[in-house]
Amino acid sequence: MINQKLFKKIKDDFDFYKQERGKVINISNETLIKAKQAIFAFHRDDIKGGNALLTEVEKTFNDLEKKIAKEAELRYEGSYRAALEEYVEAKLFGNFLATGKIDEIKEVKVDYDSYLAGLCDMTGELTRKAVLRAIDKKFEDVDFLVAGIREVIAELLKFNLTSYLRTKYDQAKNNLRRAEEILYDVKMKE
Repeated sequence: MINQKLFKKIKDDFDFYKQERGKVINISNETLIKAKQAIFAFHRDDIKGGNALLTEVEKTFNDLEKKIAKEAELRYEGSYRAALEEYVEAKLFGNFLATGKIDEIKEVKVDYDSYLAGLCDMTGELTRKAVLRAIDKKFEDVDFLVAGIREVIAELLKFNLTSYLRTKYDQAKNNLRRAEEILYDVKMKE
């Protein structure tokens, strides 16, 4: 009555997925921490240290890509997605601080959801950096950082973001508002 071979195959597939999922979660959590550490390095103006951490993250993501190729559903695992977003945020933030540009990430395969979410989150880091620059009385840097946030928002306006990405976009708009308040305070004191 029951096809035992079928149930054995289903059980084997289930066990394989469960095992690989556990590995991806652990690796993703470690990767997320390194991406956060890179962001904090960039806030301390340690571009070299932040980029070294991101190089480690990129190697890990490229290794993970091999696991995900065997089990595509792992790409949608929450911890993997969170780590990828954090990486995008860190990479874009570091590149912006180093070059003044927001450009394509070529080192890791990134889908549009992670790109957009990381880009929105990066505006928060630019706002924090503007605060630090204002404290250090580097007012030209504050102007530049706020201009960067404005450009990001201008580009995001071209999308009809919904659901999770709409929440991220709303947070980015709030970051712009806060950054403009910082800029206003700076201009009033000049």
